[in-house]
Order: sequence, then C-alpha cells, then structure tokens
Amino acid sequence: MSFETPDDLYYLESHEWIDPSTGKVGITEFAQDELGDVVFVELPEESEELSQEDEFGVIESIKAVSDLYSPASGTVTAVNETLFDQPELVNDDPFGDGWMLELEFDEGDLDALLSAEEYRDQIE
Repeated sequence: MSFETPDDLYYLESHEWIDPSTGKVGITEFAQDELGDVVFVELPEESEELSQEDEFGVIESIKAVSDLYSPASGTVTAVNETLFDQPELVNDDPFGDGWMLELEFDEGDLDALLSAEEYRDQIE
C-alpha cells in the first residue's frame, strides 16, 4: 500500500509532520493507518513552549495509545480544538482538517527532520 507523503512537508521518524510554510503539525497517513480508528486526542495549550522531539500530546485509537512528538522547537500558536469533538478527522484527513497544532518554530530544526523521500523510504 502506498501512503500519501506530501513533498512540501518535513517528517519525524515517529510519524509526525510539519508544514514549514504554516507551522502546522500533525501525524502522517501511515501513522493514522497503523493506529486504526482514532477516538481521542490530547493536545497542549496555546502559548506552550516545546523543544524539538518533546512529547506534546497523546493520540488514542481503538488499538493503541501513542505519544505525539514535536518536529521542531517553538511556541504553540494554535490548537485544532475541532479534534476534541471529532478525533476521527485525523483518520479522514491527516494532512488537512486533521492537523493538531500550529507552531511558531525555529527553522534551523528542519535540518534534523526527514524529507518526504527519506520518510517514504522509512515506511516502505
């Protein structure tokens, strides 16, 4: 099975992504597929400070509970509160409506992340 892996995003080995143009963060299509039906998402507060690879929340599915990790250091500027009532958006649209938070982040941190091609190699 081939998973969507947008070329304009950067990825952590733990399956989180960050959009360098907006600072939006979420989990990949591969990750949501592995988890199964998402039933709960715990996210940080706005204005919380995160360091790269810090745990920022928890995602729970019918199969597993997983920690979520920040792809970059920075300040949380927005949280997708829609996920509190509709966590299934992570399954339906992991790169769109299923985004989790927005970061004002240190662009130097992108150097430590995987490109789309490197991430595809990891999950194949």
